[in-house]
Amino acid sequence: MSYGQGGPQSQWDPWKPNSQQPWGTGDDGSTPDWAALAEASETRNKRRRLLFIGGGALAALGIGTAVAMGVVSANDDKANRPTASLPATGDLPSASTTPSFAPTSAPPPLDPKEFVSSKAKDTAPNGPDLLFPGKQLTMGAAVYKKGTKADSTACATGAAGTLGKILAANGCTRMMRVTYAKDGISVTVGVAVFDTEAQAAKVKSQSDDRSIVKALAGGGVKAFCNGAICRSTTNSYGRYAYFTLTGFANGKDVTTKDTAVFTAGDDLAEFAFQQLRRRGEAQASAAANS
Repeated sequence: MSYGQGGPQSQWDPWKPNSQQPWGTGDDGSTPDWAALAEASETRNKRRRLLFIGGGALAALGIGTAVAMGVVSANDDKANRPTASLPATGDLPSASTTPSFAPTSAPPPLDPKEFVSSKAKDTAPNGPDLLFPGKQLTMGAAVYKKGTKADSTACATGAAGTLGKILAANGCTRMMRVTYAKDGISVTVGVAVFDTEAQAAKVKSQSDDRSIVKALAGGGVKAFCNGAICRSTTNSYGRYAYFTLTGFANGKDVTTKDTAVFTAGDDLAEFAFQQLRRRGEAQASAAANS
């Protein structure tokens, strides 16, 4: 049997094994069919492109999954753990807990003023020689010679002007006075005693420029402030009210220009305050050590 142009021929499939390539187009088979070869090559290229695209999508999906897993793993620290992994509420410190401290061995210091503010606590011996001891007083560079003293439960005997009435109205129980002198200037300092601090404070607030302690002469100090203008002060500390009266020994009136008179009165007022405070300190110290 001869196989011509119209006879049966086997079809070449580039993807089918053992298929025969058609090299002829009705001729003797010596010339290749270039059109068929080009078509077959194009078909192969299309299939390869589809495989590469599909493989790339799968690779991208794999990378995306790895990145997502990496992000979750990076955030999987203690700060993002569920509450089940945290300590129980009972194990946490309470914000309302008050810290406790061991008691110290030293008690708080006692207030010295408290011991000179009431008759009940101010029980130490008292008197003009205790408040104003010695024969002279040194305040800075100034030295004052001590003169006479006076001590009476009749407070009015040591008061002049309106002071006597104020002392009586507030329950004065004692008046102590001492006089000092320096360079022709005399100063009488008086200390009135009361049962309470409130009474002494009232005397201070109710006193005016006519409420003065009575000048005390004697012990080498001549009479002073008898009709002359003198300078006076009034103050209080604890249950004590204290006063000064300062003037010239020759009876001259005091003016605002007489600074030496003001200095002498201020020195004695300051010393009276210091002595009353020391009295309180001594009693506070004794109570703390008892």
